[in-house]
Amino acid sequence: MRHRVSKKKLNRPRSHRMAMIKNLMRSLFIHGSIMTTTTKAKAVRPYVEKLITKAKAGDLHARRMVNRWLNDRRLTNKVVDEIAKRYIDRPGGYTRIIKVGNRRGDGAEMAILQLVEGEEE
Repeated sequence: MRHRVSKKKLNRPRSHRMAMIKNLMRSLFIHGSIMTTTTKAKAVRPYVEKLITKAKAGDLHARRMVNRWLNDRRLTNKVVDEIAKRYIDRPGGYTRIIKVGNRRGDGAEMAILQLVEGEEE
């Protein structure tokens, strides 16, 4: 029974799934948008939203919480100093998923996960 089980397993053990989610988050923060499968994009979205919300505080504790997920000081500084500042007045909804069709090789449904433009862009 799946009572109260909300997250997708993505056919991976927990350690592999979490590593994949962290890598997708890093890529999203570096490039601003990534192309992945729709299921992975939907799985990563809540983590990205919560991370940006934490980063909006901008204090030392927020930096440490963000760095816990990203494991890269430069990227942590970028998220807290640049990306989170864009969304200071926005209460949520920092990402957007755009479906782009099926992948040619296996027919998987693909999507673009991107950060919504903030006030500075």
